[in-house]
Amino acid sequence: MRGGLRGFYVFLACIALGTATIAAVNSLAYGLVRGITAEGQSLLGGDVSFSLMHRQANPDEASFFAEQGRVSTVATLRAMARPQSGRQMLVELKAIDDAYPLYGSLELENGRSEAAVFGAAPDGLVPLLVEDTLLTTAGIAVGDDLAIGRATGRVVGVIEREPDRVSGGLAFGPRVMIPLRFLDETGLVTTGSLVRWHYRIRGVDKPFTEAELKSVLDTAKATFPSAGWRVETRLDAAPRLRASIERFAQFLTIVGLTSLAVGGVGVANSVRAYLGRKRMQIATLRALGATRRFVTTLYLMQIAILASVGIAIGLVLGAVAPPVAAVLLDGILPVTALNSIFPGALALAAVFGALTALTFALLPLARADRIRPIVLLRGDADEAAGFPLGFAAAALASGLVLTGLVVLTAYDRWLAFLYVVGAAVVFGLFRVVAVAIMALARRMPRSRRTTVRMAVANVHRRGALTPTVTLSLGLSLTLLVALSQIDGNLRQTLTSTLPSEAPSFFFIDIQSHERDAFLDALETAAPDAAIQSQPMLRGRIVSINGIAAEDWPDTEASWVLRGDRGITYSATLPKDSKVVDGRWWAGSGAGENEVSFASDLAKELGVGVGDTMRVNVLGREVEARITNLRTVDWESLSINFVMIFSPNVFAGAPHAHLATLSFPGGGDDEKELKLLKTITDAFPTVTSIRVKDALAAVNGIVSDLVFAVRIAASITLFASILVLAGTLAASHRSRIYDAVILKTLGARRRTLLLAYGLEYALLGMAAAVFSMAAGSLAGWFIVSDLMELDFTFMPGAAFVAVAVAVIVTVGLGLSGTWRALGERPALVLRSL
Repeated sequence: MRGGLRGFYVFLACIALGTATIAAVNSLAYGLVRGITAEGQSLLGGDVSFSLMHRQANPDEASFFAEQGRVSTVATLRAMARPQSGRQMLVELKAIDDAYPLYGSLELENGRSEAAVFGAAPDGLVPLLVEDTLLTTAGIAVGDDLAIGRATGRVVGVIEREPDRVSGGLAFGPRVMIPLRFLDETGLVTTGSLVRWHYRIRGVDKPFTEAELKSVLDTAKATFPSAGWRVETRLDAAPRLRASIERFAQFLTIVGLTSLAVGGVGVANSVRAYLGRKRMQIATLRALGATRRFVTTLYLMQIAILASVGIAIGLVLGAVAPPVAAVLLDGILPVTALNSIFPGALALAAVFGALTALTFALLPLARADRIRPIVLLRGDADEAAGFPLGFAAAALASGLVLTGLVVLTAYDRWLAFLYVVGAAVVFGLFRVVAVAIMALARRMPRSRRTTVRMAVANVHRRGALTPTVTLSLGLSLTLLVALSQIDGNLRQTLTSTLPSEAPSFFFIDIQSHERDAFLDALETAAPDAAIQSQPMLRGRIVSINGIAAEDWPDTEASWVLRGDRGITYSATLPKDSKVVDGRWWAGSGAGENEVSFASDLAKELGVGVGDTMRVNVLGREVEARITNLRTVDWESLSINFVMIFSPNVFAGAPHAHLATLSFPGGGDDEKELKLLKTITDAFPTVTSIRVKDALAAVNGIVSDLVFAVRIAASITLFASILVLAGTLAASHRSRIYDAVILKTLGARRRTLLLAYGLEYALLGMAAAVFSMAAGSLAGWFIVSDLMELDFTFMPGAAFVAVAVAVIVTVGLGLSGTWRALGERPALVLRSL
């Protein structure tokens, strides 16, 4: 190793890049998860939280909360905000009491306190705290008036940070806060309104211990078995955020593993090239009596030392990256990552890096084992014949340990297993593709043009770049094409492929006494529109066939059993549904309570006709038997429910109504905004959700996520470029030899540049075409099978892959060729 690291820079870079990616991702994920744990009380708003839909806690429940410690009561709901001039908009309304927040602090612009600004509103006006986005969108400023429901408010402050915002889930509008005592003035809370009441509890003298939390939960369950509340503790605060971080971290880890796999090709090339330069030294050692084991161990130790250096560089970069990322993500993520060094994350990255280096170095290392002393007499003597079975077995064993570790340490082991299988298939596929390209080039008719003939010959000759270019570029481009296809199809599903009959508006919290007047107003304002209306309640599935919902086997449809679900009742089958099993009830139903369940979800959950379900609605548990399963077209975006009950189940129960309005052929912005103003002014307590705005919010989240994923996936492309650059550098000497011989025979520099340029273009095109096919196939599988959406091929992503492959291959190739063509023939010829 005294000769320096010439030829091993790509080796070091590939190992360092993959290791750094995995170390950084896992360290940042650990930091964020630890941050959630550390800030659990602030994120949740207390040590424990009980939340109820539709109703407030009754006196007994409120008394129980008060006995446990300090209590803060918060109500959250959606409402329409109406500025004096400008556009009405959907907002996330939050009514807070004087005890809020029990943990953390509500940060307002200019450092003011909520108590001070809440007292700044004149008598008769509700004081409002708003997010800055509302001011920008509505075109108002602090001091302006804003109507919420039946009340008029005055904007008295701007929210900069809300400690428990993450616990509210997906937001379709900006936050507006009001004092809880003013909530009744808005007229938004009536029987059946979609309002969630949160009761956060904090220990009197100190936070609850885990044992105390368990005692509170056990007592609550025993005392109020039918309360129907959702319970969360500081130990599992922000579970959706935690799950999202873990899933995204797993994806980024897979990106790091992919870059390591691509870099493994660079490792193999570097080792192969290094041993090729050491043929004479190895032959000398063999001639002096060194055994094969000694020679192999010697060079394996050198490779291990270099791999350790690359891993160390990667670990340093990985340890430094999280604090930098935390600064960049400050204000974007609702939680601050805990800045620390996480030995577990770094150790895992180191093991991945070491196993990757070992797996890809073993087969090229077999070359040292097969070099014979005769090389000293005949420099071109062949290596010993035979397949290196022992090295192949060791490489396979190392690879299996690596893949097993990938699966065992994954958040979603099934997904990790699919990745491992897919990566192995793609590796084999691109090796077969390389062989096929070389075979095809060998059988092509000889062209009369010298440049074409040379380019085709270089594609299939011994030592050709074809296998390396196809494999290294193919893997990264396949990933990028797959991501582009998924991104394009998601965007199309969310926007351009909306069904023509999809609603333009959803209207919620329509009270029973104003339902007829509301529907009449809709018909008057939009006489050509299709209007639908259904009763609307919220209920939570408590048990199935006597088995508690939380104990039911986990499936892809288990989300139905978590949290509240929208439910309704109907005497008739919805027009777009079809009963596929059982029978629909007659009329309003009689006798036994009956429920219709969505057939696709029933299949996933493993329930069917004859099974019983117990559902908690408004604090009362209702048991019903499934008497039919029906189809549901979820993509229509019309009124759809998982469960529809027979009318007799909720006879006399208080509830609100839900309505949709669909313009024929889809409405334009002018027509929709005019309707929005008319209805909101006439019915201020009804919440209007414009479908285009809701989809735009979801599309924005998807866009941000896909952008981050693409940035991460570009790491694999960078690894591919490193491998390709290393391969071209390793072939530089043979290119010089070819160029000198050809120039001696009269070839002009222009001819050689064209020949080599065409060769690189052919290789890049071949890699791109097969990457386009493999990436599109992977995208189709994920979109159609896993996401269960219609797949449409996106040609733009394919053309980008072709362009990237050709530009990278030709650019790197010609840069090395230009230097090779600059060598003086005399110097090379003297060395022959």
